[in-house]
Formats: sequence, C-alpha cells, structure tokens
Amino acid sequence: MTQRAILLLLFTFLQISFVKSQDIAILKYGGGGDWYANPTALPNLIRFCNQNINTTLNPKPLVVEAGDINIFQYPFIHMTGHGNVFFTTEEADNLRTYLMAGGFLHIDDNYGMEPYLKKELNKMFPDKELVELEADHPIFTAPYIFPKGLPKIHEHDGNRPQAFGIFHENRLLLLFTYESDLGDGWEDAEVHNDPKEIRIQALQMGANIISYVFKN
Repeated sequence: MTQRAILLLLFTFLQISFVKSQDIAILKYGGGGDWYANPTALPNLIRFCNQNINTTLNPKPLVVEAGDINIFQYPFIHMTGHGNVFFTTEEADNLRTYLMAGGFLHIDDNYGMEPYLKKELNKMFPDKELVELEADHPIFTAPYIFPKGLPKIHEHDGNRPQAFGIFHENRLLLLFTYESDLGDGWEDAEVHNDPKEIRIQALQMGANIISYVFKN
C-alpha cells in the first residue's frame, strides 16, 4: 500500500471518528516536561465552547500518548508544558501521519518549552518551518475578533505574543502559541488570579481555535 493510500485510509478513519465522537485529548510526551500542566484549563475551555459556540464536546478531555495509534480518534489534540519535550522517531512519525491525515495539534507554551519543541518539530517535519500567522488569519476573526492577533495573557519575559503554524497545501496542521500562555487563562480563576477580562480573552481565543479546527 502506498503512503498516499495509507493517508487516505487514515483520513477516512479520522473523519468517521470525528462524526461519531467529539472527544478531544491532551498529548502525553516524553523528555520530562510537565505535559499534565494546567489540569483545569481544557475542561474549562470545553465548558466555555459548549455554552457559547454550540459545540458538544465531551466535558472531560482524554489523554493520548504521542506514539499511540488511538491518536487518530481525536480531531483535536492539545499540548502544553514548561520544559523539555522529546519524541522518539516512531512518535514523530505517528504525529506527522496523524496531522497529514487530517488531525490538528495545538501547542501552548506554558513558558520554557519553545527551544526543546522546535528541535522535535524538526523531527516531525524536516521539510517544513513554523510560519507566523498574521492578525488577519481566520483563526483570529471568528467567532470572536482579535484585531491584533493572539492576545497576551501572561507577561513572563514581556515579549509580544506570537502564533506560529505549520502548513501543508494551505491547510494549517499545527498551531504553536508562544509568549501568550492561553492555558493559564483557561484555568480556574483562583489558580492565577487573572482579571476576568483577561480570562475571557483567553477563553474566546481558545474557542476560536476549536471553531477553526472543527470547521476546517
């Protein structure tokens, strides 16, 4: 079976899974980084989306490992952490196949993972580079409008927030949000004591990401 045929088969399986289920998952990865950071973040984002943009996501996100064949059951996978990230060759190949077959990965740097992540992304896509998304990209325009692009949720080093993507034939496969820390804004209010307006911005941007993925 050719690689194209395999991708077509996996794409079909992913689409069938998407129709049957609206589970989304957190990516568990190796290297010692805290992939489990922000435990209340994704459940809160799911609740916000179900209440405000008419999704019917299952309220409890699941966990999937980078090399697990079950990754193809999820149309959307979220990844976060503060430190080291490592994918084996087999895991990198599995993630690449998943993304090329129609899956989507959102990586939210919770502060400190960026230098490790870039090396691992090169394993997945040695022929592609991260491209910064302009403020007029559709992911920033619906259902909520962010005229300046990615919002700043936490200061950290005081750098501007940036959203990067990896594309294949004009399809966004992967979104990397950097110097924003959306996940902290999704967490329970008492975790970081962020102002309500900041938390709303974070949740609305998360809803834009979910909406974009499910419509594209």
